[in-house]
Amino acid sequence: MKFLLALVMLTVCAASPQDLSGKMFTFPQETNTARVTLNASGQDFTSATVCHRSFTDLKRDHILFSMSTPSNSNSFLIFWDETNKELEPHIRDKKLEYRGLDYKPNMWHSICTTWDSTTGLVQMWFDGQPLIKKFSSTGSNIRGSNIIILGQEQDSHGGGFDLKQSFVGMMSDVYMWDYVLSPCEIHNYMDDLSFTPGNVLNWRALEFQITDRVLIEDTLMTCH
Repeated sequence: MKFLLALVMLTVCAASPQDLSGKMFTFPQETNTARVTLNASGQDFTSATVCHRSFTDLKRDHILFSMSTPSNSNSFLIFWDETNKELEPHIRDKKLEYRGLDYKPNMWHSICTTWDSTTGLVQMWFDGQPLIKKFSSTGSNIRGSNIIILGQEQDSHGGGFDLKQSFVGMMSDVYMWDYVLSPCEIHNYMDDLSFTPGNVLNWRALEFQITDRVLIEDTLMTCH
């Protein structure tokens, strides 16, 4: 019986979409196993927007969002590089670098990343501020069976996790669209106003599987 209970605790599956409004995933310890796997709609992307909020005190490299396909382990990845103090979006394995950000520990940060294969442009938004547009590459879609993971960075399709790149902290409001979100919609997301939910990942109707110690808790609110 204890063994069966342990199995149940190790992997928790959300069989149907859950509304996680006002909730967050808590990753309470450094591991190379604890993660949340997100079920996404769509397997061929000509453009995309990913938004999420995170809270951590890590003083090392760590993953914020990892999407892998069989041909590109870093198909759409958001990574914090502590050594160079920069946010790094990776699109189809090509890394871009955003420096000079006030990425303070023990604070919620809202981050959105847009990409368009037609123009090849990538843009990040950090805590409500648009950052410069940078060129990645043109004419190549993100195509193939995708695996999207929170908490671990995929060095291979669905695996290759590194303890020292894992995320420790809280994460909330994860959305993904298969198009470039307008600046107004991004501002609405940043300010927690009404916006169009993601049609690839929707925090208000999320299908996911939890592996190992990741908790679902109420988002921390300020009491008055």
